[in-house]
Order: sequence, then structure tokens, then C-alpha cells
Amino acid sequence: MKNNFLHEPYSIHFETLDVFPEMQGRKNFFELVFILTGTGQHCINQHSFSYYQNHMFLLTPQDCSKFSIDETTRFFFLRFSNIYLKNNGISKENIQRLEFILQNANHRPGCILKNQSDKALVRPVIEALIREAVNKDIYHSEITEQLINTLIVVVARNIAKYLPQKIDETSDERIIDILNYIQSNIYEPERIRTESICKEFGISGNYLGKYFKKHSGETLQSYINNYKITLIEHRLKYSDRRITEIASELGFTDESHLNKFFKAQRGKSPKTFRMEFAGQ
Repeated sequence: MKNNFLHEPYSIHFETLDVFPEMQGRKNFFELVFILTGTGQHCINQHSFSYYQNHMFLLTPQDCSKFSIDETTRFFFLRFSNIYLKNNGISKENIQRLEFILQNANHRPGCILKNQSDKALVRPVIEALIREAVNKDIYHSEITEQLINTLIVVVARNIAKYLPQKIDETSDERIIDILNYIQSNIYEPERIRTESICKEFGISGNYLGKYFKKHSGETLQSYINNYKITLIEHRLKYSDRRITEIASELGFTDESHLNKFFKAQRGKSPKTFRMEFAGQ
């Protein structure tokens, strides 16, 4: 296994193991882990469950993760160190999808691929990534980036169907559509106002509020605030963007407006939050 630091936008790594080495210290990267073959147990943040072929997991720098191998396992790792790096081949839309994945993937422990058909889709993509990494043929970097983008979209699609925590595969299709609409338009405040959502889905404001609370377990404004605050936290933790830049991107009028919003939600300023995280 490589050390705990990643110095490029992303890396691809794969190996066959009988014993999974322990990670020492804090890592600075996220990783998607796919099980090509083998069985065992995966413990993440004190939750333990079995893994099998075609299972995929997302690990963040804060996660405490350990694999206990029962049957010799072939692992594939896609590691990315900073989802906000520019010119790294990942489109703006897929950076936003990555944020969505990072916010939501660990709400439910276990494999993040819920659709059986997508497990069949993901495997050939990963096998193609391995071939490109081994052969390094002409245009392999461009092809690798396209394959990574495909992987991100498929993972985001799977996660979208099971959020927030009250949402599952039996939930009404409209609430899932509303959640997806909010997540897709979170950077444009005008499009996530109650009136805009009502117009998009052809429902009244009074009905929207009651419907959203019934099916999601929280109010519409609470969901929007929680989603937005997590996006801000990701930028404060994993990017060097200035607070004025974060405010502009997320539709705040200015830095002061963002500071007020963040402090109301978290009880501290964005600057303090960033300094405390850096000092951990």
C-alpha cells in the first residue's frame, strides 16, 4: 500500500491481498474502493459488515476504516486528494456530484451501489481503468479521465435514491425528484426558492411544505440549509478558497452574509471552523 499522502489530483491503485495493512496517521485523500474478487469484513467508523465481489465503498479522510480479509481479495482504489483542483479533467458538474457523494454516502453503511444493474456497469469501467493504467497507451490520460467521470455519475445516481435518511427505495418518486432538483440547483438561490420549486413541480406552496416534511422528515428550508452548510464545510476543509470566493459561488450576497449564515448554523465563524480543522 502507498503512504497516507497523495500529491496528484487522483491516483489509481489495485492489488491482491491476504492481509490488509493498517493505515497509520491521518490521510489527505478520499477513495473509492471496489472489490474485484474476494470476501471479508469492512469496519468503518465502528460499523462492521460483510463485503463481497462488486461491492464499492467511499472513504473520507476522517473515516476510521479497516478491511479484515476472509478470502484473498483483489482491491481497486480510486484516490483523489482535492476535488477542487482545477484543470484535472473532472468537469464542474462532476465536482458538484462528488460533493453530493461526499455529503451523503456514509449516511448508510455498506456498499454504495444499490442498483444491481449498476454493479454490472461499474465493473467494466473499473476493469477499463486498470487496463489504461497498465498499458498507458496513446491518449490513456484522456480516456482515464472520461472513465472516472462516468464512475462518479453512476455512484451519484445510486446515492441519490436513498437520501436523506428517511428516504429509501420505497419512497414516493416525487420527493426524490424534488431532492435531486434542489441538489442540482443549490448554487442558484433563485431556483430553490419555494415559488420556483412549486412552479417546477406544479404544486402549491402550502402543499409543498407539508409534503416535503412528511416524506423527508425535515422542513424544506432545513434541508436546504443543511445541504448548503455541508458544501461550505467541504470547501473550508478541503480547499484553499477564500471565504469571499465561497460566498460568491454559493449565492451569498457577500462574505458577511455567509459568515452570519454559518455562525447561525454552527455557532462559530467559517474562519474559526477552518483553523480548528487544520489544527486537528
